[in-house]
Amino acid sequence: MSSSAVSPAARLRGLKPDWLSDPRVWRTEILAGLVVALALIPEAISFSIIAGVDPAIGLFASFTMAVTIAIVGGRRAMISAATGAVALVIAPLNREHGLGYLVAAVILAGVFQIVLGALGVAKLMRFVPRSVMVGFVNALAILIFLAQVPEMAGVPWPVYPLIAGGLALMVFFPKVTKVVPAPLVSIVVLTAITVAAGIAVPTVGGKGELPSSLPVPGLPDVPFTTDTLTTIAPYALAMALVGLMESLMTAKLVDDITDTRSSKTRESIGQGIANIVTGLFGGMGGCAMIGQTMINVRVSGARTRLSTFLAGAFLMVLCIVFGPVVSDIPMAALVAVMVMVSFATFDWHSIAPATLRRMPAGELAVMAVTVAVVVATHNLAIGVAVGTLTAMAVFARRVAHLVSVTSVTDPDGGQVVYSVTGALFFASADDLVTRFQYATDPDKVVIDLTAAHIWDASSVAVLDAIGTKYAQRGKTVELIGLNRPSAHLHEKLSGELAGGH
Repeated sequence: MSSSAVSPAARLRGLKPDWLSDPRVWRTEILAGLVVALALIPEAISFSIIAGVDPAIGLFASFTMAVTIAIVGGRRAMISAATGAVALVIAPLNREHGLGYLVAAVILAGVFQIVLGALGVAKLMRFVPRSVMVGFVNALAILIFLAQVPEMAGVPWPVYPLIAGGLALMVFFPKVTKVVPAPLVSIVVLTAITVAAGIAVPTVGGKGELPSSLPVPGLPDVPFTTDTLTTIAPYALAMALVGLMESLMTAKLVDDITDTRSSKTRESIGQGIANIVTGLFGGMGGCAMIGQTMINVRVSGARTRLSTFLAGAFLMVLCIVFGPVVSDIPMAALVAVMVMVSFATFDWHSIAPATLRRMPAGELAVMAVTVAVVVATHNLAIGVAVGTLTAMAVFARRVAHLVSVTSVTDPDGGQVVYSVTGALFFASADDLVTRFQYATDPDKVVIDLTAAHIWDASSVAVLDAIGTKYAQRGKTVELIGLNRPSAHLHEKLSGELAGGH
């Protein structure tokens, strides 16, 4: 059927979101949003404590981040809210200068993220290798699990059977039906048991007081001076970079899980807008929440913006309207959910014996370094940066060893031809200078670069140095076989570099 034959009604249906056209989709999205909202409450309170602010500040941030990013973000079904990484970055600012400066830094961080997004910082994600991505996912799973350990230490003994029961429900309930998310069933059942039986265990209410009203917009209470800007700018830039790193890595992970693509540039700008809105409502800022995103996408099966929007909306409804009920939810129920998320997130195939036998040692080292740094620093952004640098070093070392030099001397002894094969760059070029017999070679030396490629100034400098060594012995060097990019670079830089003299 041609496009002209499509009726206006059909076109309108094509523009509708999935959840409007399929009741099964909106049921999944609504229930997923509810589960995420329940899981967000203790997390947001915990991150508020890390940042040194009132729990309401973290809850407000989670509300405004989720609702805003659902509209302006580039990755559907991804959850953004207050996070530990952001809390760690801005905690010193709040401790030294107060809440007003923290809020101002959040707004400025949003501006930085919009600028970075517009400049194309998202394109840098292509330089993150798969081994770093796998290490990132596994480190994330470990951090999610480790974050639950304090909730399982020094607690009344009923906590342990409650956690075990919650895990059992999430494993076996989906075999009965998948209409209702198993994590929601687990939370409801465990809450009902503890309340009905009067079991004294730690609850959500013990984490901090829930807000009783919606946040009110306003400007931060700081002097609008250059001194204020210089004080908050370093923290804002650090927050912007950490937030973008975690958000873009999470978006890439969700892309892989759902086999769909998302706009990383839109996501970067969307994160900035969400942080500006959050700052104007007095929140502590945030970024993509990987654990809650996994609950939403992998555990609950959400795929649209509706679940993200409802996660934020339900969060405020639960706090303001159903605060007393939510306060009675045992932490054991939420711990069980997060433990299940950690096991579902970990890439078990990556550590299977068969995989370890086949995988190159360098790839395994990159993955291990990424995991180790993330777990040691509790900072996913630092781990990804170190892992990527390690991967680059491994790659450079591997490629450097692929350069080979062979020589053929004419029968009459008047000329020698050296054939160079491989990529010439800083890691491989330095060794090239030792591959020539300067003292014993004939007076004419030909270097055939047909099977090579010159990538950088270091290679040009080394070729100049080789020519200089031969010239000092009264011998001539001719370069042949340069491809067009190599010839252009060589012509542009030869004789202009210190290494060539």
